[in-house]
Amino acid sequence: MRILHTSDWHLGRSFHREGLLDAQATWVDHLLDVVESERVDLLVVSGDVYDRALPQVDAVALADEAFARLATSRARVVVTSGNHDSAQRLGFGSRLMDAAGVHVRTDAAGVGTPVLLDDAHGPVAVYGLPYLDPDLLREPWQLPGRSHEAALAAAMTRVRTDLTRRPAGTRSVVLAHAFVAGCAPSDSERDISVGGVSMVSSQVFDGVDYTALGHLHGPHVVTDAVRYSGSPLAYSFSEADQRKGSWLVDLDAHGAAAAEFVEAPVPRPLRVLRGELDALLADPALADHEQAWLQVTLTDSVRPERAMERLRARFPHTLALVLEPGHRAATSTPTARLRGRSDHDVTLDFVADLRGRSATSEESALLQLACDACGDDPDVDTLLSGVAR
Repeated sequence: MRILHTSDWHLGRSFHREGLLDAQATWVDHLLDVVESERVDLLVVSGDVYDRALPQVDAVALADEAFARLATSRARVVVTSGNHDSAQRLGFGSRLMDAAGVHVRTDAAGVGTPVLLDDAHGPVAVYGLPYLDPDLLREPWQLPGRSHEAALAAAMTRVRTDLTRRPAGTRSVVLAHAFVAGCAPSDSERDISVGGVSMVSSQVFDGVDYTALGHLHGPHVVTDAVRYSGSPLAYSFSEADQRKGSWLVDLDAHGAAAAEFVEAPVPRPLRVLRGELDALLADPALADHEQAWLQVTLTDSVRPERAMERLRARFPHTLALVLEPGHRAATSTPTARLRGRSDHDVTLDFVADLRGRSATSEESALLQLACDACGDDPDVDTLLSGVAR
C-alpha cells in the first residue's frame, strides 16, 4: 500500500497580508498529480485543513473542490481535524463523504474505530485521531493528568484494544495532531500547551506501523515509522530554510518499508537579509533575492528615512522590516536619567535612544508643545487636587 502523508494545509491563510489561496490551489493540483503519477492508494491529512475555526468562503470552496477531486481519484482519503479547525464544521457531512471514499474524522468519540483498507498483503486499519483537547477529555475519559500526553495515551489505548480484535497481520496507520518531543517548532504554529506543557513522547505511538503526524510545519523524521510531513507552504520567515512537501510511504507485509519526500511547488522563495540599508541596496550578490519575499533586519546606527520605500525599489516583495540599530547602549539606569529633569528633556532622550540621533529643532518644538499640553490638563489638575485634600 502506498500512502501520501500530508498535513497543515491551512487553507485561507495569508502571509504578511499576501493572499496564498492561489498558491494553495496550485498545491492541490500538484497533490492530485502525485496521487496519479505515484499510484497512491491512501492520502492522509493530519489536521489543520483550515487556518481558522471560521474559515473564509473561498477557503471552504477550495477544500470542497479538493475533496471532490480526491473522491474521484484512485486514492482513499482520511482527514482529521487539527487545533486550527472547528471539529463540528469540518466534520459536517462526514457520514455522507464516507460513501465517496473521503473519511473525515473529527469526533473524539470515534477514536479507536478505524477506516479499513486492503492490499495484496491483507488488511490495513487507519486510525484518524482528531486534535484532542485534554481539558475537554479529562472528565469523560478519566485522564490521569491534564496533558496532551495523557489524552494521546488514552486514545492509543483505544487503538491498541481495537487492533487486538483484528485478524493477525493487520497493519496499522495512525494520524495524530500533536507536538512530539525532539522536534523543532517554527513561528507559525499556534501554541497548544496545557499548563505550560505541550510535548508528548514518541513512545506513545509504539507498535504502530506508521504514524502520520501534523502540527509542526517543518518535515521531521522522529523514527522511521513516525514522521511529520510539515505544511505544504511556508507560513512564516522562520520556515525560510525548510523543504515543503509530503511523505510518500510504502507499506509492505511487515509495515513501513520505504519513505520518500516529495517536494511541493514553491510560489515564491523566502529570504532573510540583515545589514545596513545602503550596503544591502548596493550588494550585487543579492540579485537573486529581488523576486523573493523578504524579511529585512536593518542594523544602521541611525534609523534610515523611507527605509521600506527604498528597499522595495530594489526588492519589490519586501514584506517585513525589523530595526536593530547598532548605536551604543545607555550607560545610566532609567531612574537616574529621570531624576530632576524636565518632561521635555526626558522625551528628547527617548527619541535619541530609539532612533539613534537627536530630534530636530522642529521635532523638539512639537515635543515641548505636547509636554505643555499634558501638564495643563484641567481634568488631571482637579483630580490631583482632590487626592491632596
